[in-house]
Amino acid sequence: MFRNRVTALLGVEIPIVQAPMGWIARAQLASAVSNAGAMGIIETSSGELDAVKDEIRKMRDLTDKPFGVNIAQAFVRDPKIVDFVVEQGVRFVTTSAGSPTKYTSQLKAAGLTVFHVVPNLHGALKAIDAGVDGLVVEGGEGGGFKNPRDVATMVLLPLVASKVSVPILAAGGFVDGATMAAAFALGAEGIQMGTRMVSALESPVHDNWKQAVVRAAETDTVFLNRRVGPGLRALRTKHTESLEDATHNVMAEFGDRAKLMSLYFGGDLEASIALSGQVAGRIDAVRPVREIVRECATECLAILARLAKRYPETPPG
Repeated sequence: MFRNRVTALLGVEIPIVQAPMGWIARAQLASAVSNAGAMGIIETSSGELDAVKDEIRKMRDLTDKPFGVNIAQAFVRDPKIVDFVVEQGVRFVTTSAGSPTKYTSQLKAAGLTVFHVVPNLHGALKAIDAGVDGLVVEGGEGGGFKNPRDVATMVLLPLVASKVSVPILAAGGFVDGATMAAAFALGAEGIQMGTRMVSALESPVHDNWKQAVVRAAETDTVFLNRRVGPGLRALRTKHTESLEDATHNVMAEFGDRAKLMSLYFGGDLEASIALSGQVAGRIDAVRPVREIVRECATECLAILARLAKRYPETPPG
């Protein structure tokens, strides 16, 4: 269906990567993504490396397709994290929430393919200098942790694409074939989906969270921690609205595991911060991963073909 540098490097049929969300990007979800022909990712941002190792073992039982691991540097400070990842036998790694100079050379020396997540052009150029194989270029409308000086995907993606030659995965606002086709037009060769995967049938989070995404309007996210960083985008609830103008660092919220688990798996949306992108406003149903991935791919190719026919490279006459 697709043949480009992303599919070649990752060994996948469809250049869609599932975002590495803490406690969510585990075997139940990631295996469904890989089995659909895309790239499932196992997270490390939870910091629970023993659990992560078990999830990778489960992946071996649930899929024979490629999958990857994310190293979230701000949350995993184990100096042996590279050894840990290499020992798991994965071939693809995304690094994020930290400097690309920290682990890239070690990971590359071990034969892994490395993409680094970047929120701006400066970060992209730094990652290129560090020797990454590719970039995940993430716009500020995406969910999760962000640079406080956020830049929209429509601006950031073509800017970075004009300055680098490595393959790019576009993140922030991608949910269907139309947005995937737009990413290709702006210089990407694949996309990363986060919020769409949180709300998928195979996502392990409580159904209350999924239904909150389905009900959300495009204005139903808040951007927190803009003054102190790291920024983060989350679903709008009474609790997150109360934090919107906070001058203290709301990251302390993520230190209360009991409240996090009450949100993630107990369904209490006011217990903590439910990370989500603005694209929640375009999600209208909980759907199986395979359906999401395959429909997105088919629609993308159809749109690109239709546009090529409508707007030929050489104008008539």
